Amino acid sequence: MSSVTTLRRYAPRPQQESRDLRKTGLDPDFWYPLARSRQLKAGKSLAVRFAGEPIVLVRPKAGDGKDGDVFALEDRCAHRQVPLSLGVVRGDRLQCHYHCWTYDRTGACVNVPYLDEGKELPNGVRSYPVREAYGLVFVYTGDRAAPGFERFPDVSTFAKPEYRTRTLDRTIGCHYSFMHENLMDMNHQFLHRSLMGSIRATLLDLRSGDGWVEVDYTFSRAAGKQPLGERFMINRKGGTTLVDGSIDKMTIRTGYPYQTLQFWTAGSSEPALDLWNCYMPVDREQRQNQTYGLMMIRKPGIPGMMHLLWPFIVAFTNGIFGQDTHIVEAEQAAFDAQGEDRNQEIFPAIQALRALLIEKGVPLETRYVPVA
Repeated sequence: MSSVTTLRRYAPRPQQESRDLRKTGLDPDFWYPLARSRQLKAGKSLAVRFAGEPIVLVRPKAGDGKDGDVFALEDRCAHRQVPLSLGVVRGDRLQCHYHCWTYDRTGACVNVPYLDEGKELPNGVRSYPVREAYGLVFVYTGDRAAPGFERFPDVSTFAKPEYRTRTLDRTIGCHYSFMHENLMDMNHQFLHRSLMGSIRATLLDLRSGDGWVEVDYTFSRAAGKQPLGERFMINRKGGTTLVDGSIDKMTIRTGYPYQTLQFWTAGSSEPALDLWNCYMPVDREQRQNQTYGLMMIRKPGIPGMMHLLWPFIVAFTNGIFGQDTHIVEAEQAAFDAQGEDRNQEIFPAIQALRALLIEKGVPLETRYVPVA
């Protein structure tokens, strides 16, 4: 059983970090969404990257190969190293654009048009496990013997008819750790004052265990009106305390490497907002990330009303995301200028989060060689 700690006193504690968080790589031994399903058309390929590693996604046409199931290969031809994503999909095969070396879904080279009959075919390229779920294409780039291979993300609210889902898809110029910190630390509401007025976040509880950290917050409004987008998203005015003492509550959790946010209005048994996020490094230095998120919003009781409210919700969340993007990219720029992480973190929740990300991550200085 995993140990769980609950902190109810929030005095700052000294930081003890074994290495620079911003020089810590994301552990590849998990399932990561590398594209939206709709981006990958039947009979086509798509170039993606994970931490600098080029990968090509291939979707055969229905009826070709395994009924159009997506497969993923190393995006380089074993011959001249040119991207296979430039090639042609023929049935359940991918043909290189240059000399037509042909690969199957396992990465094996199955044909070289000009190779003499009877000659042994060249070595192929690496293949990766692929799963499609929640409108996303997940790829596993790590060690298949690692525990993460069996731990596919569970986003149960996605399938519930009581919710409408918005898929988030953003490329952001910062290390993935800035994203985890930004969402978990609700003390930054001053950043959003132009959109939300004066909001105060109150930390209710902090808990941690093996591979996870989570916090509970409630909120109060000191000044300004509640934005329509926020009101429509949580289906009523916020900040209510019921007679039984129940209050609005937000729980944010980093269950490595994913992050979730759930918001319950006072007295409700189901969250008004359920958010799942994953931040994938694109480049080898991991200074840029591709964020995919699933934002499930509970529908109001009136049929069709969500369709009318949706533009307000989208505009409001886009504004919040835009401000967050600007600030985390400014954090990355400061790190780049200084060459090291000089943050003086005093908030226990972020101290615990940083320790988790360092513990579970891999040093960027050590090149990770996955087991095929």
